[in-house]
Amino acid sequence: MPARTPRDPARHLLGQVLRRRRRASLGSAAAAVTHQTCEALVPVAIGLTIDRAVSTGDGSTALLAALGILLLFAVLTTAGTLAFWIADVAEIREEHHLRVAVLHRVLTDPGAERGRQSGELLSITTADTRATAAVVPLLSWAVAASAGLVVSAIVLLRVDPGLGAGILLAVPALVLGLQRLAPRLERRVADRQQATGLAAAVAADLLAGLRPLRGIGAVGEASRRYRRASRTSLDASVHAAGANAALAGAGALGVGAILVLTTAVAGWWTLSGRLSVGELVTVVGMASFLADPVRTVTTCVQQLAVARGSAGRVAGLLGADAPPVGAPADPAARLVSDSAGCGPLRRLDLAVGPGELLGVATADVAVADAVTAVLSGAAAPEHGRVHLGGHDLAGLAPATRTASLLAEPHQVHLLGATVGEALDTGRPLDREDVLGAVRSAAALDVLDAHASDGADPLAADLLEDGRNLSGGQRQRLALARALAADRPVLLLRDPTTAVDAVTEDAVAAGLRTARAGRATVVVSTSPPLLARCDRVVFVTADGTSRSGTHQSLLADPGLGAAYAAAVLR
Repeated sequence: MPARTPRDPARHLLGQVLRRRRRASLGSAAAAVTHQTCEALVPVAIGLTIDRAVSTGDGSTALLAALGILLLFAVLTTAGTLAFWIADVAEIREEHHLRVAVLHRVLTDPGAERGRQSGELLSITTADTRATAAVVPLLSWAVAASAGLVVSAIVLLRVDPGLGAGILLAVPALVLGLQRLAPRLERRVADRQQATGLAAAVAADLLAGLRPLRGIGAVGEASRRYRRASRTSLDASVHAAGANAALAGAGALGVGAILVLTTAVAGWWTLSGRLSVGELVTVVGMASFLADPVRTVTTCVQQLAVARGSAGRVAGLLGADAPPVGAPADPAARLVSDSAGCGPLRRLDLAVGPGELLGVATADVAVADAVTAVLSGAAAPEHGRVHLGGHDLAGLAPATRTASLLAEPHQVHLLGATVGEALDTGRPLDREDVLGAVRSAAALDVLDAHASDGADPLAADLLEDGRNLSGGQRQRLALARALAADRPVLLLRDPTTAVDAVTEDAVAAGLRTARAGRATVVVSTSPPLLARCDRVVFVTADGTSRSGTHQSLLADPGLGAAYAAAVLR
């Protein structure tokens, strides 16, 4: 039996989207087909009215015809509105569904960021999910446009086979010709988006560093750099507008030429008696109408290509072939690194179990980054293995991994408008549990300093990302949040770099008490933290690791000088 061809992740995701929104897609397609069919019949209705009512002077027939045309417009308007409403609602809901799924994957799986910059993740979460969800209305418009083409072909061929065949060939040829101009427009639009994004990035960087720029007197140079970036964006926008105008003008000129030629031929044949006046109106109206469904079909093909590209990026982040789900979270889980190495980290051997506080120290920041990435699952080991609860860390599903292991990075982010919201981990905790975590992180003074007199300290206001707090206060609140989460395994990276020595010692004591019965790894060079650890693993300059207590490593004759240089201040 031949090997099974791997499924296309983009096609698979688009199929899932359409299956999820199948009722809305079918309802929108039915309404859109009704709208397009009625719109195609408008020239026919007007032509019949002229032949059977206007030409004959029959007033009652003219009244019935007028009522029929009004009814036709009422149906097509209602059907078109309904189609747009159903499709738009389904698209918005699907975009929300995909955006939440992508964001959940990023938040729960450290490996999702592997090989991707934060800007790319933001682009996938916003623009790519929107383009992927756009496949929902594409189905409706493509089916409706095809129905309009079929109805138009039948009508034109019944009026006059020769004239109908000519129009049916001329209109698609025009649209295909216009598509030759589309790549030029796409390039100009891409240049515009890139230039606009660069100008926005320059502006954001300048605003973020406005105070240092003023301090060093570099405001003038910053303004010149932004002026150059903004001018580039302006030029690209003007070029894109010119290309768009050229494409629109060529389309209008082509459609006008077909209409003039069709009108001339149909008029000549009407004068010669080959066509009636009503048939003349039908042919001219149908020729004008045909450009719309043909353009819609080609646009749907283009948009489908965009949706497939975006769906591929979304599927790559979501992980169409997700790793197998491991065992449920185990309160007694152990984190073991078996000769794991990545980048500058050559070999890391450690094991930490319930009730242990393990320190990892190194003089090289790049090695510390690699240790953090490997132990958290953000980076797969290039050799060796990392096990969590007896399972390969890389093989655990994101939800299982995050239920057992929490990696608190050095860079602190506090979300929420109050301290209580910033400390919310999603676990059902009462007020005393939260305050206990704050006490263990030596952060009660943070609450006291920012709470109003007599008010709940957890209701103290926070600015965006805790900007009204000092660096040390933000670090301690982040540590309190990590302690409140109470994961079986906690990985901390330099949690006390912004606090003074007295507070650091209090944090170290509170950390040991709060994590009793749980496994904790602290990647740090802080003497107070390392002194309270049960063991310390020192990663040497050659990328290998040695373990012992803080005091034994300091006293090691072959290692003491290097270890002391790394951790003593």
